[in-house]
Amino acid sequence: MFLQYGSHSKERPNNLVLGRTYDHHIYDLVEVGVENYKSIESIESYAYDKKLAPKLGTKPFFAFIGEHFESVDELKHLKEMLLDHFKGEVVENLNLAGVDRIFVCTAIPPTTVYMMHCALRLKRSGTSIPRMELVEVGPSMDLVVRRHQRPSESLQKEAMKAPGHAKKVKNVTNNPIDGKEGRIYIPDQEVSKLTLTSDIKGLKRERREAKKNKEHSKKQKVNPE
Repeated sequence: MFLQYGSHSKERPNNLVLGRTYDHHIYDLVEVGVENYKSIESIESYAYDKKLAPKLGTKPFFAFIGEHFESVDELKHLKEMLLDHFKGEVVENLNLAGVDRIFVCTAIPPTTVYMMHCALRLKRSGTSIPRMELVEVGPSMDLVVRRHQRPSESLQKEAMKAPGHAKKVKNVTNNPIDGKEGRIYIPDQEVSKLTLTSDIKGLKRERREAKKNKEHSKKQKVNPE
């Protein structure tokens, strides 16, 4: 979940706090100061060409210019936060007609980012891939990183767990044809040392029947008809 909080004071003017939560805990925070803000109304290109206005619900491109986004921890953290905030719904395919805006973020050392919102104008290029032109439509601003807080190692490890990975069970495999199969261990049996008991119900019943038949045959010999 993403959260943001704006405030203004003498010590921290035009302050904006961006943060993320996980499992009802504050995951991480980035505090920035907003400077040189330009609204949509103050930019001429948007005022005279309404066709450039980005459509509601479209997914924006992001362009990060400057190596400091990879080397400076504050800017790297802000980059992650911005991408997560504007990510929206995860989709596999994009319609080119719906790609109509881009955020251009330029790193200015030591911890400032110039963020400019532009519209994408598609023009003919003589090939199947159109030529893109950027037109600033606003809002645009400078984001100065004041403070940031990374997540703790334990919380980050918990949040990064991939779902659906059950604990592996030894000697059990899933066969697409036969289904779940298991392998069991049976120790070697020494047949020569096995003892057979005579207290088996089947053997007792056979002995009783044999004894009966023997007695019956004896009676027949003693008392012939």
